[in-house]
Amino acid sequence: MHTVAVLSLKGGVGKTTVVLGLASAAMRRGVRTLVVDLDPQCNATACLEPDDTAKELGDVLADPTPEVLRAAVAPSAWGEEVDVLVGSEDGELHNGHHPDDGQLARLTTALSRLDELIADGELPYQLVLLDCPPSLGRLTRSALVAADRALLVTEPTIFAVSGVQRAFEAVQAERESSNPRLQPLGVVVNRVRPRSHEHQFRIEELREIFGPLVMPVALPDRLAVQQAQGACMPIHQWGTPGAREVALAFNLLLARALRAGRADRYAEPEEFDEDEFEEASE
Repeated sequence: MHTVAVLSLKGGVGKTTVVLGLASAAMRRGVRTLVVDLDPQCNATACLEPDDTAKELGDVLADPTPEVLRAAVAPSAWGEEVDVLVGSEDGELHNGHHPDDGQLARLTTALSRLDELIADGELPYQLVLLDCPPSLGRLTRSALVAADRALLVTEPTIFAVSGVQRAFEAVQAERESSNPRLQPLGVVVNRVRPRSHEHQFRIEELREIFGPLVMPVALPDRLAVQQAQGACMPIHQWGTPGAREVALAFNLLLARALRAGRADRYAEPEEFDEDEFEEASE
């Protein structure tokens, strides 16, 4: 099981869009996936349309037992390959700062018990996607404690670039303090318009800061993304030319995530490249 936290410390950059696109690509590939909706806005839950559950994310964080976890996870309406740990608006109650950092491990504890949810004949989860809120509270920190990799999402705008720098620093801090296996998966640039000189300038700026961590594939700005989400459908099933273009980009992004997962299983935790983070902080 490979766990990826998808985050940005600036709202509105399409973080949940990236989670849903990866889930859609995973479903197409037959990779059984769990989406954990940590964002109190619950947009991922709304788009995946699971059946009503007896428990939600807030209940799991308060009591991460197998029974509570089982009651908070439901199949999505997309297909049997994608399940949802259902988000909750009261998850915001778990997002404040708290002197007891032991609470940060509750999500990790819950996810370690996922195999207990698997019925006879079912495949185990191969990929867990953590949809983080756009802030560095306990919910995002809990995700970084639980994750193997962190995928940072940004738009090609000046304020979004600043937000991804702060997110990168947060990954470094959490790795040093509590999760030495955590590695950056990379930076994905969303809603790119290839003919925009401003967008190309910001992408080059990101490459100067983050180097090869900037994903070679960017996500194009296409109306089909909003249309598919409005219809609560996977982008791979929308069927328009724009949707096919975006779906291909998500296929490539998923392939990189899965390769990283295979590498993590057979390697010791890598040393963090301090030089990269110093550049990101300047």
